[in-house]
Amino acid sequence: MHDDIALLGEDELALIHALQLSPRATWTELGRALGVDPVTAARRWDRLAERGEAWVSFSPGPRLFEHVCGAFLDVDCAAGAASAVARELTCHPHVLTLERVAGPHELLVTVATGDLAAMSRYTLDVLPAIPGVTAVQTRIITYMFTEGGRWQVGAQTPEQLTAPDHPVTAGRTRRMTTFDRSLLIWLARDGRASHEALAEVVGSSAAIVERRVDEMTRLGVLRFRCDFARPLGGRPVAVTFWVKVHPADLPGIGHALVQLPELRSCAAISGPHNLVLQASLHSVEDVLGFEHELATAHPGIDIAERVITLRHDKLFGHLLDASGRSVGVVPPDVWADPAPDQR
Repeated sequence: MHDDIALLGEDELALIHALQLSPRATWTELGRALGVDPVTAARRWDRLAERGEAWVSFSPGPRLFEHVCGAFLDVDCAAGAASAVARELTCHPHVLTLERVAGPHELLVTVATGDLAAMSRYTLDVLPAIPGVTAVQTRIITYMFTEGGRWQVGAQTPEQLTAPDHPVTAGRTRRMTTFDRSLLIWLARDGRASHEALAEVVGSSAAIVERRVDEMTRLGVLRFRCDFARPLGGRPVAVTFWVKVHPADLPGIGHALVQLPELRSCAAISGPHNLVLQASLHSVEDVLGFEHELATAHPGIDIAERVITLRHDKLFGHLLDASGRSVGVVPPDVWADPAPDQR
């Protein structure tokens, strides 16, 4: 980290943590939890948002992956082409997160599409046609234990503020409509947008918007997340572990691992490894300690590979600079047809 780049302060991290617990809480609720007046809380957030150092957007609900197809892609590039390929892929609405990594492949890309057929078209037809792409290895997500929107910064817990309880309704989620997709696209840009503001941009009423947002939340399709520039918040190291677990032990180990505070996402996958873990750590030295913790708590796991992220170019739709700040948004739209021209 360069000396001229200021790290986030404790007050800012406390606000971010409060918004991770309750991303759409009112300023009165947030101010009360943090022991400041609502105006101070709002101004503090405005400064963070204007600098791109923190943002609120929508996040996959706990049942969304039952209705879409997700995958982790290892993308190989021709010599010197990784940056150009990364710029191209960040424009794709199916690319949720893109990382340039220190490992056997140049890019690690998290992708979601409406179904397996669309994933096939995207990975077999669209990606190989991009200049500079030499190979694509696809690992389909077969079960998502936890995704990145659930991860919290671990700052001092704000008083009088807890994560809201949104019971998920059983049963299949109905097909996503064009109206739903429009709402999600705007919520990706500003997850704290009021129902009135959303109604204005999608051409509806605030009551209808509120009802549909509540329904998607209740059905487990939608939740909200607060992200931040992790290098500025003391978590500059992202690491991905490719793990082998005995199939009979996979559900128990997966559900146990999500309790680890460092864990950002955990999913069962296809391929030679059947589990992927992603963690946010304070330093490169912490990778060995975290790996030792995993092996000690779960001797049955075989960590086949560990890959450290050199740079996040995209984090769930937000385009990031080298310090992790949001400098733009390409809203996820996993239901769009993965046509050859994604722009």
